[in-house]
Amino acid sequence: MPESKTALVVSAHSADFVWRAGGAIALHAERGFAMTVLCLSFGERGESAKLWRQSGMTLDRVKTERRKEAEQAANALGVADLQFWDLGDYPIKLDDDALYRLVDLNRTIHPAFVLTHSRRDIYNRDHELVTEFAQHARIVAQAHGHKPGEKALGAPPVFLFEPHQPEQCEWKPDVLLDITSVWEKKRAAIECMAGQEHLWEYYTRVALQRGAQAARNSDKKINYGEGYESVFPHVVEALA
Repeated sequence: MPESKTALVVSAHSADFVWRAGGAIALHAERGFAMTVLCLSFGERGESAKLWRQSGMTLDRVKTERRKEAEQAANALGVADLQFWDLGDYPIKLDDDALYRLVDLNRTIHPAFVLTHSRRDIYNRDHELVTEFAQHARIVAQAHGHKPGEKALGAPPVFLFEPHQPEQCEWKPDVLLDITSVWEKKRAAIECMAGQEHLWEYYTRVALQRGAQAARNSDKKINYGEGYESVFPHVVEALA
């Protein structure tokens, strides 16, 4: 088990970690966490419309461009390890080999927390599948009978980041994260995603809205925020 603090972000497509968790990634990277971001797909079919409008575009060229964008964004956020598994897009293919690969990754880095997609996303079936996939891998990684002799995963909390249409996806945030101090890093990462420029201002508005909600629920001046839905109960030693 590594000595440094680690965290894992399981992103269905190569831009999801930027829109939905860029602030959390940058914030924890600044605090010494080695942030591992796993992009299971490049979003090459369903999330690259701008690229496909270019004459002569090919699937390989789309993947190459989306990879470059994600690498630039990860660099802006301070990601320690960015992985691309290229498991397909619309639909994503999550077989047993991929599951056990994610189990192994969990046991290799022993993340202090995991970030992934909402349980439901009626606009993007890939997102729902990835959530179930990430949760299943976490459970297997906790099983002492899986590869006996390895150190089993503990109980890292899992937080589900915001879907594009939360009110349609039954997603209810119960964690509001202040990302004001790292907003410029997140915005820089957002602007790396040239293939989806139409979302830049949308996710800036989302950050402002979550910041306003966070300020309302605290005594702090908060300008930008991210919302998360926790999967498991919070275990604390005191309530204040």
